Amino acid sequence: MSDIVTAAELAAQKLATALPRRWLHVQAVGTKAAWLGAVVEPADASLLVSAAWLHDIGYAPDIVDTGLHALDGARWLVRHGWDNRLAGLVANHSCALYEAAERGLDDVLAAEFPQEHSAVADALWYADMTTGPEGQDLSAWERLEEIRERYGPDDAVTRFWRRAEPELFEAVRRTEERQAAHPM
Repeated sequence: MSDIVTAAELAAQKLATALPRRWLHVQAVGTKAAWLGAVVEPADASLLVSAAWLHDIGYAPDIVDTGLHALDGARWLVRHGWDNRLAGLVANHSCALYEAAERGLDDVLAAEFPQEHSAVADALWYADMTTGPEGQDLSAWERLEEIRERYGPDDAVTRFWRRAEPELFEAVRRTEERQAAHPM
């Protein structure tokens, strides 16, 4: 189970009412991922878009378990029959391993969902980290500034992004290079 329509419908069901601001973000990330489909192998384009629609499903109140939304969402997806590769992309989106380390869950995340290093993973990170909380287009730098302002200087989220920035900016750079090679 990993088609785009089902992924979008599930995300809407879990997020639209419970977390409307998060839903705005997810809709824009899903749309951006569809636009980015040209930068991945054709066989992976629908996987990218489905993962984009589902990347924040772990924030849904009835899915939260550990408090690490990427891990919670991925585990829930696997329990409900979704593809392991898609769940792994959700589990590791946007430097999740850094947040997992901050929360003492890095060994768990890495054991359950090994991180994929691919154009698909890069494009998912790009779509997420160039989209603001209300769906607005931002640069990755602007997005990180917005996160720091929203969470404050001492929050675990702010702390993990300080360490994760270089890896994020590399994924963004690689995706932008792929975009330049495949003008849309």
